[in-house]
Amino acid sequence: MRPVDERIMETMRDEGNLTPQAVENFEVCSRSHASVRLSKLEEYGLVERIAQGLYRLGENGRAFLDEELDAGELDATSNNS
Repeated sequence: MRPVDERIMETMRDEGNLTPQAVENFEVCSRSHASVRLSKLEEYGLVERIAQGLYRLGENGRAFLDEELDAGELDATSNNS
């Protein structure tokens, strides 16, 4: 996890489903960096890809933001949401 990952997930919690371009529009990070980070967050089951380039916050992402889940407990490609 990187600090920007939490900011991306917080923005998703506040704004709803997002594309990498929307993450940039909310001034979290660049579109290209958001694309990379969203893919990584998906690998760990924190966000879900619901269409090409469109993501939503998963159950594990909500649990992480609510401090009910330690991201260190997740494995890549686990998709525990």
